[in-house]
Amino acid sequence: MKNTVLLLLVAVLLITASQRLAAQDGNVANKLFYVEFGGPGFIMSTNLDSRFKSDTRLGFGFRLGAGFGVGEFDEVQRTVYTFPAGINYIFGKPNSASAFEVGAGASYLSRKMSLYNYEVEEEGNVIGFLTFMFRVAPVNGGMSFRIGFTPIIGTAGDLFPMGAIGFGYAF
Repeated sequence: MKNTVLLLLVAVLLITASQRLAAQDGNVANKLFYVEFGGPGFIMSTNLDSRFKSDTRLGFGFRLGAGFGVGEFDEVQRTVYTFPAGINYIFGKPNSASAFEVGAGASYLSRKMSLYNYEVEEEGNVIGFLTFMFRVAPVNGGMSFRIGFTPIIGTAGDLFPMGAIGFGYAF
């Protein structure tokens, strides 16, 4: 588990370093590294968000992350590691720092758990999520901010309301 987290951190650092060099050439900042509180990472997660097309900061893209939460197992609180991954679409004006994100994905949990003390007969290690986020990120890169609604889809198909707020850097 520690090796996986270390490998993910090294990959993010390498991507960040290569993109900073590209940003110096005047390219549009289409990648975002951020820390998110709430959402599919539950308590906190670190994420990389990128567009599929390298010449735009709008349109289809993806997010990958690693985080943690707390779950109850046999009436004992324990840490649950989470790995959210999803597809999203960014709406907005090309030269505006603000945009709106709509997305969906799944989050792998390191343990089976129940959500919000809601007992389900079949618990699982993968949950779904939706994202409806307002985001602010400078067009050419810099500090960014995200806030919005991220409902969680439980293993039994139930919808649990959740919000999220994130701070990061666009490059």
